[in-house]
Amino acid sequence: MRALMSKISQRWIVVAHDLFMVPVAWLGAYWLRFNLEAFPAHMFIQALTDLPFVLVIQAGALWFFGIYRGVWRFASVPDLIRIIKAVIAGVVVIAIAVFLVSRLEGVPRSVFPLYGLLLLILLSGPRMAYRWLKDHALPMTTGQPTLIVGAGHGAEMLVRDLLRAKDTGYQPVGFVDDDPRNRGKEIHGLRVIGATTDIPRLVTSYGVQLIVIAVPSANAGEMRRIVEQCELSGVPFRTLPGVADIVAGRAVLQTLREVSIDDLLGREQVSLDWKAISSGLGAKTVLVSGGGGSIGSELCRQVARLEPAGLVILENSEFNLYQIEMELRQAYPELTLHVHLCDVTDSVAVEHWMQHYRPSVVFHAAAYKHVPLLEQQVREALHNNVLGTRTMALAADRCGCNTFVLISTDKAVNPTNVMGASKRVAEIFCQSLDRHSTTHFITVRFGNVLGSAGSVVPLFRQQIARGGPVTVTHPEVTRYFMTIPEASQLIMQAAVMGKGGEIYVLDMGEPVKIIYLAEQMIRLAGKIPGEDVEIIYSGLRPGEKMYEELFHEKESLMGTAHEKILLARHRQADWDELQGLMGRLDAQVNGYDEQSLTDLLQALVPEFKPDDIVADTNVVPLNSHTRYLK
Repeated sequence: MRALMSKISQRWIVVAHDLFMVPVAWLGAYWLRFNLEAFPAHMFIQALTDLPFVLVIQAGALWFFGIYRGVWRFASVPDLIRIIKAVIAGVVVIAIAVFLVSRLEGVPRSVFPLYGLLLLILLSGPRMAYRWLKDHALPMTTGQPTLIVGAGHGAEMLVRDLLRAKDTGYQPVGFVDDDPRNRGKEIHGLRVIGATTDIPRLVTSYGVQLIVIAVPSANAGEMRRIVEQCELSGVPFRTLPGVADIVAGRAVLQTLREVSIDDLLGREQVSLDWKAISSGLGAKTVLVSGGGGSIGSELCRQVARLEPAGLVILENSEFNLYQIEMELRQAYPELTLHVHLCDVTDSVAVEHWMQHYRPSVVFHAAAYKHVPLLEQQVREALHNNVLGTRTMALAADRCGCNTFVLISTDKAVNPTNVMGASKRVAEIFCQSLDRHSTTHFITVRFGNVLGSAGSVVPLFRQQIARGGPVTVTHPEVTRYFMTIPEASQLIMQAAVMGKGGEIYVLDMGEPVKIIYLAEQMIRLAGKIPGEDVEIIYSGLRPGEKMYEELFHEKESLMGTAHEKILLARHRQADWDELQGLMGRLDAQVNGYDEQSLTDLLQALVPEFKPDDIVADTNVVPLNSHTRYLK
C-alpha cells in the first residue's frame, strides 16, 4: 500500500510539473516574441485571459497521448515522440480556440510556434536530464572488474542495469566487439576497448575477474569462437539469455547464467509458421504416445501452448507420466488433459483409448532407443518399436484419425544396429499403410537431441562430476545434434505440412565430433581436458557407426516450404508381402525366437548390416525391386 501511494504521489508531482511548465512556455513565448523585453500591457492581459484555455487544452493533449504512462527514470525516444505529438496537437487546438474566442486580437501569430518549441524543451529536457543523472551521476558500482562481450542492445541493457543497481558485485570496465564501426564508441560512459581476440590481453590489462557474453543473437559458431577466447583468458565467464528473453524485457542481471553446451552446439532460433501449426493442432484432440520421454514431453508442452481441445498422453513409465502431468497442470490449468499408463504394445488398451478420445492428430514418440542395450534384446526392440508402432497406427486408422506422425531417427538409414533397423521397419509400415488408409501417415527423421534421457550429454556430465574419466568411443566419431525444443517444434511444423506418406528429414546442420563435445563440456565445468579430467577412448560399441546418415542414397532429397525441413522420397514396399512378414514377426515375438527375429529383420530391411548375422534360407528378403522411387 505504501509503495502504491508513493507511486501515485510521484505521478501527481509529474503532472504538477507539466502544468506549471504550460504557463511558463505560454508567457515565455510572448517574452521571446519581443526579444526578451517588456511587451505591451494589453497583450499581457490578453495572454493571461487566454491562459485558462491553454492550460485545459494542453493538459488534455498530454493526457490523451499517454505522457504519464512513461516513467522519468526510464525516459526514452518513445516518450519524446509522445511529448512532440501532444505539444503539436495542443498548439493546433489552442490556436483554433483563441481564434474563435478573440479572433487573435492582441495575440502575435509567432507566439504559437514559440510556445510549442518552449513547451517541448520544458517537458522533455527535465525528463532526459533526470534519466542521465540516474544513469551517470551515481557513483560507479563496486565489485569484480567485468568485461562485456558485445556492444549491442543486450550489452547496453546489461550495463544500464549494472549502473542503476547497487551492490551487484560487478563493476563493468569496458566492451569488446568485432564490429570495427563500434571501436572507440562509448555506451553509458564505458568505451569499446577492443575486439574479441583482444580478450586475453584486456583481462590482464584491466584486472578483469569476470567476462559476460552479452550477444544474445550469436549463433553456435560465434559462441564457440567467443568462448575459446574466454577460455584462453583463464577467468570465469557468463552469458545473457536468448533473444526472446531480451525482447520480453526480462531482468538482465537475474538471468545471467553459465554458458551451456546448448549455446555451443545449438543453432539459430527456428522460424516457424505458428499460424499454420495453430490451425493444424489448435482446438483439436492430440494424442502423444511416450509423452513422458524427452521428445514426447516437449511435444506435450508445445501442443499445450496451442490450446488444443484435449491432450491425451499415453506413457508406460509411471514416474515420467506423473512428472509431465504435474508440470502441465501447473503451467496450463485450463488445459483439458488426460493421462494414462499404457504400453503401446497393449493392443486392447491402445484400441480402447483411441476409440474413447478419437484424436485428430497422433504423435507416436514411444520407442526404445538405446543402441548397445537393444543389440542383445532383439525381441524387445522389435516388439516395442515395430509391433507397438503397428498397433498404434492401425488403431489410429480404425478410429478415423486425420494425421499420424511417426518420430523416427537417423539411425534408420543404412542401419548397423537393431534399434535403427527396427525404426526403419516402423517407417516402412507407416509409409505403406498410408496408401491403404484415410489417415495421413507422416514420418519425421532426425538425429541426436541435446540432453535427452540416455544420451551422451547427461553421461558426460555425470562422468565430469565424478572427476572422470570421460569415455569417448573413437576420436573421429561424429553425430548430429539438435535441441529438444527445436526438434519438437519442427516435428509439429512437419505434421501440418504433410499430406501423407512423406519422410521429412530435419536439417541437423553440421555433424559434431564427440571428442569436441567432451572437451567443451569439461572446459565449461571449469576444468582442463587431459589434466583435471582424463578422456579415454573405449572403442565403438556394438551397432554404433562412426557417423550417422539422414537419408538413404535411393531417397531423393528435396527442399520444402520450410528451410529446416527436407523431404526424402521414400522407397515403396509391396503391401501384401509386408503384411506376411509382419505376421511372421508377430508370431516369432510371441515365440521368443530371437535368432529368427534377427533373420526376419534382415529380410525386412535388406540394407541392415549387423556385425554378425546368420542367414535363414527360409526367409525371403523384401525384394529390392519393390523399393523404387515414387
